[in-house]
Amino acid sequence: MIGIGEWAALGTALAWTLSALAWTAAGQRIGAWATSFIRLLMASVMLAAYGRLVRGLWFPSDASPTTWWYLSLSGLCGFFLSDLLFFRALVLIGPRRALLVQSLTPLITALLAAALLGDRLLPLDWLGMLLTVTGIAWVIRGRGAASHGAAGHEQLGLGLVLAIIATVAQAIGFVFSKQGIGQYDAVAGTFIRVLAALAGFLVLTTMARRWATVLGALRHREAMAITAYGSLVGPCLGVALSLVAIRHCHAGVAATLISTSPVMILPFAVLVYRERLNVHAIGGAILSVCGVALLTL
Repeated sequence: MIGIGEWAALGTALAWTLSALAWTAAGQRIGAWATSFIRLLMASVMLAAYGRLVRGLWFPSDASPTTWWYLSLSGLCGFFLSDLLFFRALVLIGPRRALLVQSLTPLITALLAAALLGDRLLPLDWLGMLLTVTGIAWVIRGRGAASHGAAGHEQLGLGLVLAIIATVAQAIGFVFSKQGIGQYDAVAGTFIRVLAALAGFLVLTTMARRWATVLGALRHREAMAITAYGSLVGPCLGVALSLVAIRHCHAGVAATLISTSPVMILPFAVLVYRERLNVHAIGGAILSVCGVALLTL
């Protein structure tokens, strides 16, 4: 029987799929940097409003210092550092290679959780993770024809290094979330993660003198509407569900189920972007579903 943790992880994957579509549309209008910064700003406002209405607190002031510490580290690793490096890797090596590297996140998460938290997986869990990750990689590989150009050796090497560091940072973020969330409110915990990432972006935007880009983007009404929608389903709903998933099941299993977004996005690719699915996409999706079945059933 599928537990609440597995359902929450699959819900996270769907939420991140929907938000990825929103980020793509917004990024095409105002750029990746402005989109990344503004989505966190909007998510902070939404999460503060939720805290006031549901918990009577604008700010997660009731969290313990330990919760603040680990969830802040999780936000800096998973939201700030990982996203920053991954967006750069996308430019250098293209989405196919970057996503292929990122598909290793569940395995790295499982190894870190086993080493640092003592989480142990059964042989069937490892098999389910392997099938799911292989299916995801197959789906991404099958979409390789859509990438443009060939990176030079230096550009390729730098891009792969950045993608690997981003993937490890995301896995570390999962482990810190697992260690920090405990029984604390998942949405308030998400707010702590967002605040930490937002602080990182504030410092970096100031150092890089990118405020003109961010302020100019705020005047683009259509992009702001799309970003607001993406902020609601991604950093708010999606990340809150991910913390519920991490609380109720093994961090590696949660990371694997959450990483099925490249498979979930296939119907949208057909319906929205009119893409044709090839044998890689279909075979990878079937393999991934078999892996998810092993992990959840």
